Amino acid sequence: MLIAPLLVAMAYSDLNHMRIPNVLCLIALAVFGLAALIAPPDDLVARIVVAGSVFALGFAAFCLRILGGGDVKMLSALLLFVPVPTMPLFALVFSASMLAGIAIVLGLRRLPAAHRLGWKSISGSTGFPMGLSIAMAGLLHPAAAMLIDAERILQ
Repeated sequence: MLIAPLLVAMAYSDLNHMRIPNVLCLIALAVFGLAALIAPPDDLVARIVVAGSVFALGFAAFCLRILGGGDVKMLSALLLFVPVPTMPLFALVFSASMLAGIAIVLGLRRLPAAHRLGWKSISGSTGFPMGLSIAMAGLLHPAAAMLIDAERILQ
């Protein structure tokens, strides 16, 4: 939840401009670096390996024009904050967020009132603002992890 404000700003920027500013990715990396210095997670190396792998695969997808550069950078940065044991849960939450994000954007594109916002992702037939789904996944993952832990405790 340390980067929740960054995720909200990223979603807004991607919806409005179809662009994720590099500064948001850099701030996320800085926050992770500071947090890792203060209280390094047990799985620090594994998190870095996962984030680096996603970045490498994402870069290939960027070169093929499948993903945007900001999407790749921010998803990689976000994965630094995800504990390795909960990565499968994050994948599930991210998949659901992708579907929800597509539904939201397609729904907004059909609403005349939404076009008055002037957001590039809504007004044009441009691509999909994946920053919305990345932000939803980043915000929902901690809640999903807590719910699963609470269910285990209650059993």
